[in-house]
Amino acid sequence: METFCSNFDLGSSIPFSVSKSLINPTSKSFFSCRFSPLNHGKTPRFKGVVPQALSRKEPIEQFKKNDFLEKNENLVKWVGKGFVGLAAALSLCCNSPALAESLTVAFPVSHTPEVNTVQRTLIEAWGLIRETFVDPTFNHQDWDLKLQQTMVEMFPLRSEDAAYSKVRGMLSTLGDPYTRIISPKEYQSFRIGSDGNLQGVGLFVSVEPNTGHLVVLSCVENSPAARAGIREGDELLEINGERLDGVDSEAAAQKLRGRAGTIVTVKVHSDNGPGVSGYKEVKLPREVIKLSPISSAIIPHKMPDGRLLKTGYVKLSSFSQSAAMDMENTIQEMETQGVQSYILDLRNNPASLVTAGLDVAQIWLDGDETLVNTIDRDGNMLPISMVDGHAVTHDPLVVLVNEGSASASEILAGALHDNGRAILVGHKTFGKGKIQSVTQLHDGSALFVTVAKYLSPALHDIDQVGITPDVQCTVDMLNSPKDTFKNKSAPSSLEADSCIIVAEHELDIQKSEGSAS
Repeated sequence: METFCSNFDLGSSIPFSVSKSLINPTSKSFFSCRFSPLNHGKTPRFKGVVPQALSRKEPIEQFKKNDFLEKNENLVKWVGKGFVGLAAALSLCCNSPALAESLTVAFPVSHTPEVNTVQRTLIEAWGLIRETFVDPTFNHQDWDLKLQQTMVEMFPLRSEDAAYSKVRGMLSTLGDPYTRIISPKEYQSFRIGSDGNLQGVGLFVSVEPNTGHLVVLSCVENSPAARAGIREGDELLEINGERLDGVDSEAAAQKLRGRAGTIVTVKVHSDNGPGVSGYKEVKLPREVIKLSPISSAIIPHKMPDGRLLKTGYVKLSSFSQSAAMDMENTIQEMETQGVQSYILDLRNNPASLVTAGLDVAQIWLDGDETLVNTIDRDGNMLPISMVDGHAVTHDPLVVLVNEGSASASEILAGALHDNGRAILVGHKTFGKGKIQSVTQLHDGSALFVTVAKYLSPALHDIDQVGITPDVQCTVDMLNSPKDTFKNKSAPSSLEADSCIIVAEHELDIQKSEGSAS
């Protein structure tokens, strides 16, 4: 979906404490910045240390300007004033005696108001990354020197777009496609998705880390994109005749969105197998797209011994704030309907909130099981475990995954699989084993920073590798079930889905083994 980039999970900023020390105010201004150590929060649902990127509970609409700006307005004010119009400087020192250092970064302050505003934004972004980025070597470069170089390069510029380009260029040197900045307009569009409604064409898009290409992770069922035959895996080449080389997923999403009733033209490249590929250009009408994270059905299934059993099918399309509660209500209702086994479909779920994925895992697990292991910038592994969990059901479970299952979907699949709760069926997952925080900056833009890596409970590294399912299935039919499938009868598309057929077979084996024991 355009409003939910699949590659990030929501979090919070790390607080800074800055005190201004004005030295020789007739020539230069200096700032003494003390960076507080990383302060990990906790949530009552889990034991162990939870990184802030996981513990943030507020919906995205409630995100406020980051603490760096609120607590250190003197810093950006002095830069904004362009003291003496020639230069400003930053003097930094760390609190930790072991890491104590003093740094002065001098840079020219632009007289162009638009560029000066972006300079202030750059200082915020640089400081947040300096404190929280998962790689403390900053991709083996001097991050403080990088700030000075970028400021010098920005000084002669005369436009906001050119200045932002310099910021993005600086962030790209980190070698992490998930750490990036988006404009105020793009950030507002990103926030739209939290209410489940938007105006667009119904695409989930993402930048493929290895190639940098924009690819389609999935289409909303019956959306304009889906009706036009656009499929997951297609490469997005052009929007309204504009090439998308170097364009990130948020910028592409912004171009796809627009007022319902208007038209957007997209060009895609489809790879239909060895030696078979093609290009197509289609005109898509923008519509109001309604997003519901849960769709469900009850599939009647005849066992080899003739018994008729009911399998509950639950499709989770995204990890919204309400995903866990909606799923728990769905499972409880199915239990009253006599369901005896479950299929949880995470295919084409690019995820959003990591905490929502952890909450969903607890619907299926008991006890104090480890749900995921995070690794911070110092290499410390921090397990996140349940506290006296009580599963809603203990019925046999199969989880469906594919190449479009990413981030929180992979965390959930890994938690259920590694704790012996579920069998995985489908295709290897996307492979995003990093967690991002998102912070709104003073000008309304937003910074996404990779703050941690994660491993599955069995310590499997997922990043750029993915999770290989226990059983693979052929893909004769990839269409996701429709939301209208909540009629509690087995729709024909589910019966024709080869992965669901394989899942039912695996459930038969589990139930047969259970009966034998």
